[in-house]
Amino acid sequence: MQSTLLIAFLGTIINLYNPSIKNDSVKIEQIFMEQKLKRDYDSLLLSYYVKSAMEDTSKTIGDTLFVSDITIDSTALPKLDINDSVIMRQMAEMPVLFDVSYNPIVKSFIEVYSHRKRELTSTVLGLSEYYFPIFEKELDAANLPMELKYLAVIESALNPRAVSRAGATGLWQFMYATGRYMGLEISSFVDERRDVVLSTKAAIKYLTQLHSIYNDWTLALAAYNCGPGNVNKAIRRSGGSTNYWEIYYRLPKETRNYVPGFIAAMYVMEHHNDFNITAKEISMPALTDTILIHKQLHLEQVSTILNLPLSQLRDLNPQYRRDILPATSKIAYPLRLPFEYATRFIDLQDSIYGYKDSIFFNPETLAATPVRGSQYGAPPTKNHTALNYTVAYGDNLGFIANWFNVSINDIREWNNIYKNVIRAGQKLLIYVPKSKYNYYNELNSLDFAAKQKRVGISTTNSPKTPIPNYPDDDKYIFYTLKRGDTLWDVAKKYEGVSDRDLLKINGLVSGKDLKPGQQIRIKRLE
Repeated sequence: MQSTLLIAFLGTIINLYNPSIKNDSVKIEQIFMEQKLKRDYDSLLLSYYVKSAMEDTSKTIGDTLFVSDITIDSTALPKLDINDSVIMRQMAEMPVLFDVSYNPIVKSFIEVYSHRKRELTSTVLGLSEYYFPIFEKELDAANLPMELKYLAVIESALNPRAVSRAGATGLWQFMYATGRYMGLEISSFVDERRDVVLSTKAAIKYLTQLHSIYNDWTLALAAYNCGPGNVNKAIRRSGGSTNYWEIYYRLPKETRNYVPGFIAAMYVMEHHNDFNITAKEISMPALTDTILIHKQLHLEQVSTILNLPLSQLRDLNPQYRRDILPATSKIAYPLRLPFEYATRFIDLQDSIYGYKDSIFFNPETLAATPVRGSQYGAPPTKNHTALNYTVAYGDNLGFIANWFNVSINDIREWNNIYKNVIRAGQKLLIYVPKSKYNYYNELNSLDFAAKQKRVGISTTNSPKTPIPNYPDDDKYIFYTLKRGDTLWDVAKKYEGVSDRDLLKINGLVSGKDLKPGQQIRIKRLE
């Protein structure tokens, strides 16, 4: 219901600016898909291998690569000419075990992958040369359809460190509870939802369970996204139909995007040459080797002694949240290395384990080590630095974004915030210009009115309904409203006073127009 209302609301807003879209739910859902793809792509560009592949065709600012610098302007692209009959024939000839129906919804997502987000498709095609063989090996061992490998494309854009706004993580986007249910370790040091092989095995196990429920791969995919409970509910509300397209509008919005997006991604990647899309050359190592580690190890120890870029090691071992393998003599953890470095590691392991071990594994150092991958964003430029802002009572993302001169979306991405939910006492990571760090850090010690005053907003403006001028002001107490106060809250503070009394005494029709900083009268007790 909330998703339906959101789409309706978004449709109203879009109509104000682009009447041509009107109430086309397909176009509106396409916009949602494009927003998700852009977020996935922004995150993917921080990968060592993707960043290296982009160096010749895009610019970097500091250590951060910006999607705005490399995304092709869709207005500059040649007009996309989608021949429906050709696509229908090609889909009919695809040797797949899915219902690959072609309709306006699927067509809209084909247009996204092949035209508007073709740069993303090119990057994912390059990454697929590394990831797909891993997926195919596991799918073949489980006797599952090979085309399920495309599921990771729409889930994460083949980014093992992808994190959704709801907290789903990794290539296959497992939520915490589902990941634990499927046997994946999720601890302070390790998140196996990011482990390429283990998460793939878990996804295959989960998909097998879902297929056993519905005996239909399309419904299994829908259930993978929104859970079997939501699929079962949609089936009941559709009179028992088990045809995906007949229950389509009874599924959550995200799931309505999901299966068409899967079909479109599968089709475009199989026929990318028809759209003049080529795989970007991404030099992921063709061969890797895995070494079992039986002693705690920091990736920086390996990076320094073997002269391997730390970012490269992180890409090969994304499951280690703090760059630490918490191995013991009884519990081993895998370290993945480019094949040619495996023997060097064995030869130099004493030097590797001994390098700054007293520093890397000092309890104080460990406590201060940030969790890698817990945030979406990176500094906007090398001239920015991180600042921690403590949320005060009455704050919201709109106020905070205004005070720090950043966007709400920036704050969400930097802090992995779902929707707009924050709480008093929460610490938010904000990137601010280094030259203004002290200026912005002062916000932690200012009250609400002072913060608003900084951005030119007065909290002492006269209310819409003026307070009447009583001649006997000595009979009244003056109370200054704080953020979040209601008349009922104020009345509780004073004996014998009700919210109705406050309305009457202050000449107010209702409490809707109250503002922080506004003064109201409270009659003194005789």
